[in-house]
Amino acid sequence: MPHTELMPIGDFARRSGLTPSALRFYADCGLLRPAEVDPFSGYRYYGADQVPRAVTLRRLREAAMPLAVVGAVLDAGPDDAARLIDEHVATVLGEAAAAQRLAVTVKASLTRVPAVPVTALKGPVLADAVEQVLTATAREPGMPVLGGLRVEATPEAVTLTATDRYRLSTRTLATGGPATTCWAATIDGDDLRAAVPEVRRSPLVRLEATPHGMWLRLGERDDRHCRLVKERFPDHRQMLASLPEATTRVTVGKVPLLRALEEHPGDRIALRVTGRGLDVLAAGGTGPEGPVPAAVTGPDLRISFRLTTLYPAVSTAIGPDVLLDLRGPGRPVTIRSADRGDLTTLAMPVQDHRSE
Repeated sequence: MPHTELMPIGDFARRSGLTPSALRFYADCGLLRPAEVDPFSGYRYYGADQVPRAVTLRRLREAAMPLAVVGAVLDAGPDDAARLIDEHVATVLGEAAAAQRLAVTVKASLTRVPAVPVTALKGPVLADAVEQVLTATAREPGMPVLGGLRVEATPEAVTLTATDRYRLSTRTLATGGPATTCWAATIDGDDLRAAVPEVRRSPLVRLEATPHGMWLRLGERDDRHCRLVKERFPDHRQMLASLPEATTRVTVGKVPLLRALEEHPGDRIALRVTGRGLDVLAAGGTGPEGPVPAAVTGPDLRISFRLTTLYPAVSTAIGPDVLLDLRGPGRPVTIRSADRGDLTTLAMPVQDHRSE
């Protein structure tokens, strides 16, 4: 290829974002050889068609991919390349999570203040409760408290609460042993989420408070330390206490309601409650043939939600039947199990844009 159709290493470096020294290194590794090397001067020349490979190589290395895997990705077809990239990302994330857990544990062990025993809970029960309540968390820049789980312990019970401002989920658990102190704190949701698999395999989990978080003592398994969220948790108790009485109450099967929600397109769902049952409507007022069977007490009403708010509130309910306490359009709806009230979710409606 004539030199006029090639570019020297400096120009190629500028176009690819790689330094000349990096290009020499990748040439020696066999990942990106020059199109031509002048036999007398040793100057290296690259073709324009090599730029995409060079850019991909640079991006993969920026993602901390090992050279051997980079070579495999560059030479693979699209499907295999995507699989290799996914596997690398999963490895990196796993290593980062393990490093973070280890760092949290090491920092917790450095404090001279002893941990304070709080209470004990059955591991499988605690794991289920954490997963259920954490569905009401959110990741929002500048508001880490929305990703946290509020833990409140008394001698009688432990209450877990989370909110993303559109939902508020709370569950109360009976203690598995005598509580030695009353304690409340907001715990990092990601730390708890990562601990759930080990918690679930522990017959009994002892909770201990530290100045910077909470120990989960797991018996024969490695203990886990979860960090505190320092920001103040929203005053959910005042909000719950200020709720007016429900005007309409609906008892409906969880599975039929979820199926009706799944069958509707769009992100807005309208519930029309009448003496005939519960209609799940789209924004334009259309819905499936006939209502979802339900037992209704109170006046007819219509109320709208975002699917992303209503669906998880219903899906995490315990048991086959769901109880909806409705207070009218624009007011929060309480969603709980018809036979068990220890898991309760509050869902905020949206403005009803009916076109009918």
